[in-house]
Amino acid sequence: MIGERDIFGGRRRPAAALLALAAMLAAVPARAEEGNVFSNLFKFGGTTVPPSQSESLDPPYCPPVEVADGAAASRTMAGANVRTQFSLARLARECTRLPDGSITVKVGVEVNVLLGPAGAPGRFDVPVTFQIRHDDKVIVSRVERAGVVVGPGEAQGFANIVADALSVPAAMTADYDIAVGVGAVGKGATGKKAAKPRRRKPAVAEAPPGGGDDAAQ
Repeated sequence: MIGERDIFGGRRRPAAALLALAAMLAAVPARAEEGNVFSNLFKFGGTTVPPSQSESLDPPYCPPVEVADGAAASRTMAGANVRTQFSLARLARECTRLPDGSITVKVGVEVNVLLGPAGAPGRFDVPVTFQIRHDDKVIVSRVERAGVVVGPGEAQGFANIVADALSVPAAMTADYDIAVGVGAVGKGATGKKAAKPRRRKPAVAEAPPGGGDDAAQ
């Protein structure tokens, strides 16, 4: 077979040699290691191994949204008459725990614009402040703006505004507050928290007829 060439111009190897080579390759199994570029590309869509993540995360603490003191509404005046009043209506929030232990908060607010006696229809720009607080200190503060339209012949208008990716550090996720307010909200302002229910006192047994020393004379 010496001198005989294949269709690519190379010499053909004897069949016995090819069989021996195949046997040697079969004896060494292929390995897919974590650091192998191709295995990572197929498994993870990239050339590196992503950090391991917990399959299930604990439900996050997600307190109700509070309205900051003095920031529930604001008015614009025309002399002694009210032109417009901006106020907050419905509130909503959504909290998601991240693999690093922190929490990201999304807050939704419905904004209402009410025309007063001196008001006129149009488009109104309403600023709303969103805050995350811990131990009465503001750790995140952001102002978003809502465009509210009051059409001709209408007395009020509504618009929704959403602030997302408000981050709560992992060390503060067990005790934090969410606050919103119309306009600028001071860093020292506190939200209105719902009053805790009082414990009922046990009923006092009535004194028997013709009672003792404590009976009314």
